[in-house]
Amino acid sequence: MASLTVRKLDEALKASLRLRAAKAGRSVEDEVRMILREAAEPQAVKPPSGPARNQPHRTRASFPIDLPRVTLIIGGGIAAYKALDLIRRLKERGIHVRCVMTRAAQQFVTPLTAGALADERCYTDLFDAQSEFDAGHIRLARDTDLIIVAPATADLMAKMAQGQADDLATAILLATNRPVLVAPAMNPLMWANVATKRNVAQLVRDGVSFIGPNSGEMAEANEAGVGRMSEPTEIAIAAEAMLRPPHTGPLAGKKILITAGPTHEPIDPVRYIANRSSGKQGYAIAASAAEAGADVTLISGPVDLDDPVGVRVIRVESARDMLAQVDAALPVDIAIFAAAVADWRVANAGEQKIKKTASGMPPLQLVENPDILATISKHQQNRPQLVIGFAAETQNLIENATSKLKRKGCDWIVANDVSPASGVMGGDRNTVHILTRDKADIAVDSWPVMTKEEVADALVAKIASTIGQQNS
Repeated sequence: MASLTVRKLDEALKASLRLRAAKAGRSVEDEVRMILREAAEPQAVKPPSGPARNQPHRTRASFPIDLPRVTLIIGGGIAAYKALDLIRRLKERGIHVRCVMTRAAQQFVTPLTAGALADERCYTDLFDAQSEFDAGHIRLARDTDLIIVAPATADLMAKMAQGQADDLATAILLATNRPVLVAPAMNPLMWANVATKRNVAQLVRDGVSFIGPNSGEMAEANEAGVGRMSEPTEIAIAAEAMLRPPHTGPLAGKKILITAGPTHEPIDPVRYIANRSSGKQGYAIAASAAEAGADVTLISGPVDLDDPVGVRVIRVESARDMLAQVDAALPVDIAIFAAAVADWRVANAGEQKIKKTASGMPPLQLVENPDILATISKHQQNRPQLVIGFAAETQNLIENATSKLKRKGCDWIVANDVSPASGVMGGDRNTVHILTRDKADIAVDSWPVMTKEEVADALVAKIASTIGQQNS
């Protein structure tokens, strides 16, 4: 008998089958096979009853029901080979994996390989009679704790953003009410395309979590940039953080908003105004805050950095884009504005490349960008409990930082010397001074030279101590 199709089951019997399968740690179709096998071989020794975790040798496609479960959707990109390693990394962390492959993914890796690594059949077809007798795509969408899409191609993300469901993978994604973690992988120009940016922004608004993409060499010759799928270990760590969120930590239960990196203000389609900010300090703060148990949203300008594990990252270009995303992220408990936002932008950016003329350089009229720190510090409705700004100065550091603290209306200022001799811009070390309001006075706490990670840890510890005192 090559296959078996079961039809016209009443709802009570379906529910009974699902319950029995869950108790045994099997899928419904495997439970049906087990029932038929037992019926056909009445003299055979039956396996012990009870959950699969109590059995000394697990049968294929059975798993302990107390393990967290992941449905891994493998998209059709060259990075699909990394998904095979991801299966292993997830299983190393005690996570049960059930694989789904798109038709395009099967051009790169086989369902047999994915199924062998997951220790369960790999699902590929929306109209599979063996699994759809009990609405298999709905079960795959719900009988899980997390859905991972890796690699997530530009096409697959576009379908997700538009709510299409023309194959098994997209039907699962549309029918799920579980968290979704997306690991994009594509050519850098595809990732930078405005259509992809629009789709990513829509998915973020829909509550989808992202990890990556990373920066590096592409599979294509002479292609490099942002678009590489995050490494399997990175994705597995992020998945574990979502499946087993920390219940302890000094900032557990707190929502933190962080900005980082520079902004790019367009002059024309090929030129822009920017600065030398690397974003390293803001990213380090985001990673440290996440480790302290906070729910962290990082709004980042253009940088060449990997997303911190367990952090929701939203990428923007201009100061106006950043302010819009900051407003959308409110309310939060704490806001840290580490981004080096451009003070000015070109009033009328050219729609085409501005050409040289015989009369010399064309005039560029500059207008002031919105002041994100001051806007949020003076917010009437959703002002965070603690607002922290950064003052990057090249001279008169404490004096200028004190003036900024008073002028902007924030609670703290992290001041640092970014003159060329300091090496702070783009470097790995930092020397900061924390300015806080002490009634009518300004208190200055000067820290020694530290790595940016050490500065981040010390700042997060100070925040946790302060928030704890305010809430006690």
